[in-house]
Amino acid sequence: MPELARFGTNAPRPRALEETLEWAAANRFGWVDFNADAAPNGVHDFDDARVRRVRDLCARHGLKIGIHTSSAVNNAEVAPYVGDAVDAYLQANVALAARLGCGWVIVHGGYHFGDVARRRDAAVARLQRLLRVAERHQMPLWFENHNKEPDLAEIHYIPDNVEELRWYLEAPGLADSPLFRWSFNAAHAFLVPEGIPGFIAAFGVQRTAQVRLTDNTGEYEVHLVPGQGKIDFPDLFRRLDAAGYGGPFSLDFGTDEDKIRVRDAWLAL
Repeated sequence: MPELARFGTNAPRPRALEETLEWAAANRFGWVDFNADAAPNGVHDFDDARVRRVRDLCARHGLKIGIHTSSAVNNAEVAPYVGDAVDAYLQANVALAARLGCGWVIVHGGYHFGDVARRRDAAVARLQRLLRVAERHQMPLWFENHNKEPDLAEIHYIPDNVEELRWYLEAPGLADSPLFRWSFNAAHAFLVPEGIPGFIAAFGVQRTAQVRLTDNTGEYEVHLVPGQGKIDFPDLFRRLDAAGYGGPFSLDFGTDEDKIRVRDAWLAL
């Protein structure tokens, strides 16, 4: 099982980041992802004084933090003006991450309405542009594999399977950048036929920056507390360990109490 220092948490959106950092330190979580879309933690909510407070908290407690951008913002957007807004959104998150001393920004591939090829091309080009901005700040971009939507849904995320993830991880300019890495969402992988073993077999762990943990029943996306769904987490940890993964795990489920309880149960195995 992973050691204590590797466990992190996804911050609740309504709670001020500083409160989450204090909670994380008090409960021995070393990594925190947060979303910067809205108050109290929106991109415009961090003046210089607050930036200093966040940096001081991280330094004092030895915490690592990163920004998790919203998958509702379509990185595969092709509409005039709207696409420019998506670029501005992503660049603003990278700039905020640099001010706060973050270690990463989590990004996504977007979604399509059946027009897969042009959406894929738009998303890859957008991430290539963003990477140039990230390089100026030396800010890593961690690319998360999406969840599969039901077959009859109007929209579908990309990438949600092994083939589609290759489009991004092997794209020119992204494939050879040490700043562009994979945020492996194991529960999302569980929703497609390849499953968790298929993703690990296809990509290994060399570019895996973090593993995001939540549970589901294998039918559709729902953030269940581990034990409420069907994912075999001890098997997941064994596979990752055998592949040589030594990075962090982000707990993205339930209440604060759920996260502490599940983490401690895993540590005791």
